[in-house]
Amino acid sequence: MDRFPGRVEAIRARGGKVVVVDPRRTKTAEHADWHLAIRPGADAALLAAIVHVLFVDGLATLGDIEGRVNGVEMVRNITAETSPQWAAPITGLDANDIRTLAHELATAPSAAVYGRIGTCINEFGTLSSWLVDVVNVLTGNLDRAGGAMFGLAATQPGPISGPAREGKAFNLGRWKSRVRGSAEAGSELPVAVLAEEIETPGDGQIRALFTVAGNPVLSAPDGRRLDAALATLELFVAVDMYLNETTRHAHVLLPPPRSLTRPHYDHLLYQFAVRSVANWSDPLFELDVDERHEWDTLLRLGAVLAGSGTEVDVEALDEAAARGRLESAVRSRRSAVFGRNVDELLGLCGAERGPARLIDITLRLGRFGDGFGARPDGLTLALLRQNPHGIDFGPLIPRLDDALKTPSGRVELAPMVMVDDLARFRSSTTKRASIATSERSSSALQLLGRRDLRSNNSWMHNVKVLVKGKPRCTLQIHPDDAAARSIGDGEPVRVASSVGVIDVTAAVTDIVRRGVVSLPHGWGHDRNGAQLGIARANAGASFNDVVDTSLTDPHSGNAALNSTMVHVEPLETAQ
Repeated sequence: MDRFPGRVEAIRARGGKVVVVDPRRTKTAEHADWHLAIRPGADAALLAAIVHVLFVDGLATLGDIEGRVNGVEMVRNITAETSPQWAAPITGLDANDIRTLAHELATAPSAAVYGRIGTCINEFGTLSSWLVDVVNVLTGNLDRAGGAMFGLAATQPGPISGPAREGKAFNLGRWKSRVRGSAEAGSELPVAVLAEEIETPGDGQIRALFTVAGNPVLSAPDGRRLDAALATLELFVAVDMYLNETTRHAHVLLPPPRSLTRPHYDHLLYQFAVRSVANWSDPLFELDVDERHEWDTLLRLGAVLAGSGTEVDVEALDEAAARGRLESAVRSRRSAVFGRNVDELLGLCGAERGPARLIDITLRLGRFGDGFGARPDGLTLALLRQNPHGIDFGPLIPRLDDALKTPSGRVELAPMVMVDDLARFRSSTTKRASIATSERSSSALQLLGRRDLRSNNSWMHNVKVLVKGKPRCTLQIHPDDAAARSIGDGEPVRVASSVGVIDVTAAVTDIVRRGVVSLPHGWGHDRNGAQLGIARANAGASFNDVVDTSLTDPHSGNAALNSTMVHVEPLETAQ
């Protein structure tokens, strides 16, 4: 973020324009050329209206992927009625602004629509994410420089050789949760169902839980209910540096080593980087005699769960993990090590063990890797160590052929699950429009989460340098909404929803749009038993204590955190 203002200026210098769509005037929005203060959860309406304009005004184009896309006519048909005039009362935006935005996206030499957390945490988050992709496709900006490109991390497979991989259809809802019947997504169930799965007796009831560096009591919806449910577990094992609001319920707490005793490779975030980069950091300090590597702890836990007992040969487990990774590679005709001897490849890894060996293997098999000698100048962990500031492999490159894994081998623009969900969204718009038009007389406000760079997650609140200064856990409320409720800046207020009540300090500001209040997540450090002295002194209130678990996106399972309606009043009035 420290470089973001400079990136915006560089875009402008190239003749570009930055538009931010957000209910709040965030730091990003302050640097943008245009800020559209949309109503929370209305992203799908805006995006569907943009698609409508692209078709009606003859602006839709597939660009370089022409002839490689299925479902364009289906998308045209299902957005025939989602005009800017239809979207305006739902989004709270002007219809002309929506049309202008669509034209600017379509006529720019290059453009990219990018959605993050805010588009996902509502009842139609999956629909919104799909529509982001649809707009990028229909403006000819998928997989092209200046448009929406696929990340290219050094750990991703390649260079590709051999026959193309056959794609598989992505399926949702292959099985459902026991109590409410919530559909799985990616073999996972939403955390919104965790409390009920612990509480409800019967076959399959959750009686044991393992967490790693997590604090769901403060990060999952209806946190008070989950808090109570965790106290009833028969076994709770936590790997965590803190005895926090969640891990205070743990029967076994296994601490990780100090951060500077561990190596680091940013395996996840490099998948989303705007350039192909790699950087490895060796640990600065050795483990103390009473410390154990986190990977050692996790291997031991895995062995116990597999029925191997407590006497675990960690070296053998680590060896098996590395061997398994290589055995898969040598069986693949697309791999640079196809048909080679696994023992030989393991020998080339030298003395590396644990995550370092797995990263070395993955880098060598990756896009820029040495293929275990097949490409002598390629990437290895040893080469990264010789470059302590990392290696930049350059900008992203078009790679649709590599990224596309559909059975048809084409971009499937109109999967039926999304076609049906747009119909579901449209059927809800009458209610949404009604809510929007009655905002001035309604006492309910829509609760919106937010993040702060110095208090992004709950663990950061126990670091003094990150919580010093002005309070960050405040309820931002628009001046008009505050005046209508006789709320003054800095005064305590009560926030009530259908599931809970919290007390917090009001911050009267026009950063938020009318009808919306915003509270940061991860606070609420007032639970007895948590050993977080600094955080407790700056307790704040938990956003999730007033979020209803019944509101979820049925496809991703994400809790609809930004869909909660609340009533706000001065604390003295509430009492």
